[in-house]
Amino acid sequence: MKKGILTLASLGLLLAAGLPLTAADGDAKKGEAAFENCSVCHNADSTEVKIGPGLKGLFKREKLVNGKPVNADNVKALITEGSGAMPPFGDAITADDKDNIVAYLKTL
Repeated sequence: MKKGILTLASLGLLLAAGLPLTAADGDAKKGEAAFENCSVCHNADSTEVKIGPGLKGLFKREKLVNGKPVNADNVKALITEGSGAMPPFGDAITADDKDNIVAYLKTL
């Protein structure tokens, strides 16, 4: 019982301190800056198609354009591997920037 209470207390301290729970949480503010490159093809403030789909509310959608469920791993894979008309960005976008972009997209 004491171990469970200590674990919950530790988790509460981490959250209160604003520390990320995992390295892959990303920083939405940095992601917004990194998204500038994506904004050539994607709208962030609407679902309207530019060259690619608008990304407002992306994480409220059921599926991505490739038919896979919307989650952080699938979004990062789509950025890395591309799909249809979207070119693959591979390592041209760092893993940290992908995490930050996903964090930003979750705010839309």
